[in-house]
Amino acid sequence: MTLTDYLDEHYSDGTAKIYAFEIGHYLERIGGEAAALQTSYGELVGYLSALRKRYDNPATVRRILFAIKSYYRYLVLSGRRDDHPGSRLRLRDVVRDQVQTQDLLAPNELALLLRPRPNRYALLENRNRVIIGLLVHQALLVREIGALKIGDIDLQKATVRVPATSKTEARTLRLDAAQVMTLHAYLQEDRASLLTEESDHLLLTSRGTPERGEGVHYLVETLRPLLLNKRLTPTTIRQSVIAQKLAEGQGLRQVQAFAGHKKISATEAYRENNLEALRQAVLRFHPLKNETE
Repeated sequence: MTLTDYLDEHYSDGTAKIYAFEIGHYLERIGGEAAALQTSYGELVGYLSALRKRYDNPATVRRILFAIKSYYRYLVLSGRRDDHPGSRLRLRDVVRDQVQTQDLLAPNELALLLRPRPNRYALLENRNRVIIGLLVHQALLVREIGALKIGDIDLQKATVRVPATSKTEARTLRLDAAQVMTLHAYLQEDRASLLTEESDHLLLTSRGTPERGEGVHYLVETLRPLLLNKRLTPTTIRQSVIAQKLAEGQGLRQVQAFAGHKKISATEAYRENNLEALRQAVLRFHPLKNETE
């Protein structure tokens, strides 16, 4: 099995291309596969330290690390290495989460992300639509999406119970009608086919294991060509949805409950980031609920 075969089998087209690029760049810098076969944990840590000096965006370093870890999983799976030197590597970098008005998406741009698009792996089409829906309609954090269990979804009531995190409160949010249909199809038709080990996690990877967040980040990365002039990340999608609700006149407490902010000051921060200008921009478009009907 070649690296290309491995990436094509385990990731979407967009993610496979991104990983292949980052892996190729990594191999060029360290001296090729021969060097990779001998790389130690300490050497990987040193490589990441160099990346932090080269890139000021922690998300970029995270993307490269995910690609490198994927490469070493391939080496182990193909029998070229007996160990994975980066399996214990975790980034503690703080990703910028302040509201950046220039990065916020207008309602029509958010609606663009929801449009169905073909996927190389048919089993992942509904799963990916579920993920994007949870980002755009409920503004969930990546960690919240990864923590969802099957029991958190109530299709009859059209709700999703969102677990608490260190940054957010638990809450129950309404699902859009299209989300209910997609979730039903995913749960009834796709999830059982993806499942390779017993798990009650809602979302599974292409390998059948619980989705922990890596796939969410890279699914969003594959959508970046749709909005080349914006910094598209799960965070900017979430911030855009929250900002839109405020711009449309919803109260601070109502939006705080929706977003799960533990402190009202976190919601107020959106008002302190030139949201009057944002309000005027948002009002030039139809509300999101009309864009997607």
